[in-house]
Amino acid sequence: MNQDNHHQRRSRASVLPISLAPLGLSRVLASEFVGVGVTKFDTMVDDGRMPKPRRVDGRKIWDRRELEEAFTALPVEGTERESANPWDEVSA
Repeated sequence: MNQDNHHQRRSRASVLPISLAPLGLSRVLASEFVGVGVTKFDTMVDDGRMPKPRRVDGRKIWDRRELEEAFTALPVEGTERESANPWDEVSA
């Protein structure tokens, strides 16, 4: 990568003000956002604890707001919510 391309990439990455978080996150950033490694994040997406990504051409992008909602829905250690069975709310 030459000097000009490096500068363009840096500039493009820093266009948003610090106070304005991006809506879409890459897989790596999404996993960091919720505090787990990429492999664990993939498992959580597969089992439904984390949302599926959006598609932009061949790229997968996670919605930051959906990640926040999914994180908030995770069990809280030592509370009734931790041991609650999610199937209890499903009516037969």
